Amino acid sequence: MTPAPRRGGAATRERTLAKPAPSAERDETQRLLREYRTTRDPRVRERLVELNSDLVHYIARRFANRGEPLEDIEQVGFVGLIQAIERFDPSLENEFSTFATPTIAGEIRRYFRDRSWAVRVPRRLQENLIRVNGASQQLQHELGRAPSIPEIAARLGIEPDEVLAALEVSPAQHTVSLESTGSSLGEDTATLGERLGREDENLERVEAQEMLERVMSHLTPRERKILALRFVEQLPQTEVAKRLGISQMHVSRLQRAAVEHLRREFGDQAPA
Repeated sequence: MTPAPRRGGAATRERTLAKPAPSAERDETQRLLREYRTTRDPRVRERLVELNSDLVHYIARRFANRGEPLEDIEQVGFVGLIQAIERFDPSLENEFSTFATPTIAGEIRRYFRDRSWAVRVPRRLQENLIRVNGASQQLQHELGRAPSIPEIAARLGIEPDEVLAALEVSPAQHTVSLESTGSSLGEDTATLGERLGREDENLERVEAQEMLERVMSHLTPRERKILALRFVEQLPQTEVAKRLGISQMHVSRLQRAAVEHLRREFGDQAPA
């Protein structure tokens, strides 16, 4: 990462930001951008970073007081500035600061987004979850009900499986302390750390899931999902319907049809 150049005094930076860049600096920036487009000379890029450092400092301050050191935010901002320099096309005759601002701010936002997750997951899934949540809220407002997985997928132009994959990483945004006791309503006051050494009371679910995966290969993806939620996670039909965005009656029909199909194919091995 190219280190941030030495900053001048705060008053100097504020004066620079309070008025447009001097014409000489603007002309030099445009000239150097054209030169860098042709030569890719690192020395030219460093001079461009220096000329536009006040823009990075200004944008970084907008993200201050969010739990991260300002110096770290500024370093991320300089990464965005370098990306803007690499992609800028001088032949379009656009103002470079106008082009660079969303790139710098976007890189800083991604930095905060990555650090806000309790468990590290691929950025693609993080971004998909944000898109899925936004589309879900919009559709719920438009339809007056919770949208289905296919409806969200259609709105975003992606496959339903991608929507499900994004929703499945949502719990990774938060962690639970080993000192927590879970629900305060139960009689068991053991902490999570103490319970980790106990025999898992739900080991039978592992066997059930293995059996389901073996016998469900002939079912549709939705039928497999319903049976997994019902017989592995042991969710009620109302919760299954809510997760899939369909009615409970529809869940009941699909479950019944899937079980009957399995019984015809596998007899006693099928779930009851």
